[in-house]
Amino acid sequence: MTTTRLFTLFAGLAGLCGIMLAAASTHVLGGDNAMIAANFLLFHAIALIGLAALIAHGVAIHATTARIAGYVLIIGAVLFCGDLALRAIYAIRIAPFVAPVGGITLMAGWVLVAIAALRRP
Repeated sequence: MTTTRLFTLFAGLAGLCGIMLAAASTHVLGGDNAMIAANFLLFHAIALIGLAALIAHGVAIHATTARIAGYVLIIGAVLFCGDLALRAIYAIRIAPFVAPVGGITLMAGWVLVAIAALRRP
């Protein structure tokens, strides 16, 4: 599977899970953790679609750095949103500090997106 297809696949799954968590937060859970996870999933779904499009068309972005950025964003989203969702739904954590590590990973992914824009294609 190509990177752009993988990013688009994850974007679709993140969008789906984001909508489901937002609905659950509003109608069932009533917690902030679920809504925060939903928002992060939805925002990063759009970002990954954008990255996939930029990579596929080679538009003003360093493709290798953008690919790395996308993978880092996926890992960060899984860690951060997964931990928050588990807290909201089951009142459990994956492990201590998983959400903060996921958040830092997301920040690193966004730094890599910026670097991809600065590097010559």
